[in-house]
Amino acid sequence: MRQAGVLDVGCHSALLTVVRRRPGSVLEPVFSRKVRLRLHETLDRKGRLDKVGMKSVERAVAEAVTAGPRLPGPEVFAFATSVIRDAPNRDEIIARVARATGTRLRVLSGEEEARLAYVAARQWAGPTAGRLLVLDIGGGTVEIASGTGDQPRVVNSLPLGARRITRDWLPGGTAPSRRRLAEVLRYLRESLEAVPDLPRAEPGGRVLASSKTFEQLARLAAAQSRTPRTGRLTLPRLRTAVSVLADAAPSHRAKLPGISRHRAEQSLAGALIAQALMEACGAKSVEICPWSTREGLLLEHLGVAPTPAGRPRLAG
Repeated sequence: MRQAGVLDVGCHSALLTVVRRRPGSVLEPVFSRKVRLRLHETLDRKGRLDKVGMKSVERAVAEAVTAGPRLPGPEVFAFATSVIRDAPNRDEIIARVARATGTRLRVLSGEEEARLAYVAARQWAGPTAGRLLVLDIGGGTVEIASGTGDQPRVVNSLPLGARRITRDWLPGGTAPSRRRLAEVLRYLRESLEAVPDLPRAEPGGRVLASSKTFEQLARLAAAQSRTPRTGRLTLPRLRTAVSVLADAAPSHRAKLPGISRHRAEQSLAGALIAQALMEACGAKSVEICPWSTREGLLLEHLGVAPTPAGRPRLAG
């Protein structure tokens, strides 16, 4: 019975996930360990991690890896998301972590993250799912993928993530006025409209949203509408959630249903991005998908999901 693990190092945490494949079961969880990070607090204006940030990554990777079950090296894939991938001192960070922990982080392109998110969403949706449009909001980028088969036909990665928009447009996570909210939305809409052949929701197709941002917004929207349904997010309810977040200071947002403390500052930007993205793609609602890039890696590593022709399976 084969096991595989993924160590996902992002802005808010280093998460080690180990799963195994049983007959009749796609992914069976074996182990999970999350170590909290706050890398956005250690970035300078150019996106470089300072020494405190690099040290915290070293500590988190070491803690996550030593806590998990011992697996052969090729069965663990360690990767860093956009906060490290896009940092000007990325190579220094990766080298320091490798020296300190013996684990070498890899970086995936935004387009590869979009592809893997689609692979995961396709498996999660089941064999009868037809056309899929998959939306994923990260800290540095937004990923969009669509298709009808095991692999997407179109993938996009755009520099419109929640951390980036907070830094550039909403310092401290707040909007000084409704005018600023309108300016941010206009910028997001214009950026999305400029994307050639941006995938759109189609009749009979499904739109899946696979990110913590969408998941938390769905919980907040459900609480505001007093309905227990958190597996779907509609555009009207999302617009209501935007207003709720805009009226609350970041320190108070963590008290709102669904909004975690470590994502509170970026939650307003995430909601504005989600609104602009759904509008641009013509999606009146989205289904919340709990699987994303991490699960896509695991699925391909275990041979559950086919890899594109000519592309080798991921190895450690």
